[in-house]
Amino acid sequence: MKNNRKSHQTGVALVEFALVLPLLLVLSLITAELGRGVYRYNCAAKAVRDAVRYLSVQTPGTHVGEARNLIVYGKVNLSAGDLPLDSALTAANIPAPTWQSAGSDPVINTVTIRVSGYQFRPMIANMFGARFAAYTFNDISATMRSPI
Repeated sequence: MKNNRKSHQTGVALVEFALVLPLLLVLSLITAELGRGVYRYNCAAKAVRDAVRYLSVQTPGTHVGEARNLIVYGKVNLSAGDLPLDSALTAANIPAPTWQSAGSDPVINTVTIRVSGYQFRPMIANMFGARFAAYTFNDISATMRSPI
């Protein structure tokens, strides 16, 4: 009797694994893409903070192109063959920075820079019928007070 029961159970674990494997793959892919998206957003946010820090010590209205290079390429001065940090982030995503003045004694100058329309594109468009569309992040902005 024991042998007969064992022969009916042969391969059941393999069949169950084959049924669950697609779900596990989709969940793993979604988790990896979510992590990649958060990483890309954080890299862009850090680049925006670096650019606004750079602009805060410059004369208002100057060095805008260099700040854009800092966001897109990660450095102020470009050389031949420099690649962008992210192919989805271009200078077109970066509107002109704004400078504001507030107060009278002392006058406080601030500069704001933002990135808009930045999209995250997943590595795989669809898998097992699950479609992963490009996701547009909310505007990423940073404001910093000028020490000047």
